[in-house]
Amino acid sequence: MNERLLIVEDEETLCESLKRVLVREGYAVDTFNSAEEALDVFEERFYDLIITDIILPGITGIELLKRIKERLPEQIVIIMTAYASLETAVEALRSGAYDYVVKPVMHEEIKQIVKNALRQGSLQQENILLRSQIERHYDFTRVIGGSPAMQRIMSDVERIANSRDNVLLFGETGTGKELIARAIHYSSDRTDSPFITINLSAIPEDQIEPRLFGHVKGAIAGAATSKKGFFEEANGGTVFLREISVLSKALQSRLLRVIEDQHIRPAGGTQEIKVDIRFISATSRDIAAEVKTGAFSEDLLHKINGASISLPPLRERKEDIEPLAGHFIQKYSLELCKSVRGIDSEALQVLRGYSWPGNVKELRNIIERAILVADGDIIRGTHLPPLNG
Repeated sequence: MNERLLIVEDEETLCESLKRVLVREGYAVDTFNSAEEALDVFEERFYDLIITDIILPGITGIELLKRIKERLPEQIVIIMTAYASLETAVEALRSGAYDYVVKPVMHEEIKQIVKNALRQGSLQQENILLRSQIERHYDFTRVIGGSPAMQRIMSDVERIANSRDNVLLFGETGTGKELIARAIHYSSDRTDSPFITINLSAIPEDQIEPRLFGHVKGAIAGAATSKKGFFEEANGGTVFLREISVLSKALQSRLLRVIEDQHIRPAGGTQEIKVDIRFISATSRDIAAEVKTGAFSEDLLHKINGASISLPPLRERKEDIEPLAGHFIQKYSLELCKSVRGIDSEALQVLRGYSWPGNVKELRNIIERAILVADGDIIRGTHLPPLNG
């Protein structure tokens, strides 16, 4: 089986009991009594799954979960809690936990949850993602907006979707670059093939190479088996590289070769693997300026920039605020089991008067919060956080 698990639990008896149960199931298990110790080893070793208690000395399990997800968003984490409250469960799940277990932990229950979580993690590697994939005929304009600027961008999407060009997306953080990348993929002839998003800024630098290219057994610490990388998993489809400018010069050179030759070599491997990948890259930086300073490869820029789209910030297309807010109200009312169906004119005026430094992503978060605190079926000004600027 060879999967490696990490248990973070300050109650020694429970910690050892869980370890014995899971070791008998064939897993390799490490244990720590504090989140601080777990974070230290997490920097150096990959775990297929992490189990952590919520109440820990020092950093809490929820905070540990959040820090892990910041560094490695796809990491599978199961939370244990002695308090079977809906609030605790919701906080854990919304922070990215796969599931939660209420103490006292039943051995058969934890074995089944771990088995299910690892199976789902394997499916993620095959691009069957936790979130629903956007279907072939998804109406992207519904969640992008109808402003002239965004309509021009959707025209560009239609124009380049079926070309062979790699695409570079420019725009501030939160402007919707991933949505545009998905629109390109699902409007193209690759729509039935994988679409894999890779947030390069969220992966520790020493883990980027094995995660992109894969690795053979023993090539990296804790690698008991060989594992495919994102590029091999995306064969035939599209890879979306978020914040491409964070790549080191060495990895820029390796990526350039992949784009030119459409071959990859896993870390520690000797054989090259043929792939067919379309690359869509995104950056919130001035990448042309980074080329001038030598921080970014001019050759790589030419290869990823076969076509380009620049996304305007939300403050420059405020006519899109109302339809976007309406979309998020519909989405999160359903997800949060609330009956909110609209927003009043006072609240809408507040949203239109704001400068939106966090762009569409910030609007989404504000609407989600407003739905959580709303005491009726309409979002009012009192449901919004203070918005100045």
